[in-house]
Amino acid sequence: MSATELRGKKPAELEEALLELRKEQFSLRMLRGTGQLARPSEMRRVRKEIARVKTVMTEQKTGNAS
Repeated sequence: MSATELRGKKPAELEEALLELRKEQFSLRMLRGTGQLARPSEMRRVRKEIARVKTVMTEQKTGNAS
């Protein structure tokens, strides 16, 4: 999801997206730990999406949304 799409969401929706991404990150970590992770690039993708959501949440809190 791009940052422009995230900026159009409400804070509650962003919290929900962050929760879902955290769950996905956890399941990927478990797969990596058991050696079943097929695409290691998924870890990086999820981590970057979490950062994107957190950035938009911070922008909305401080009122610096562009």
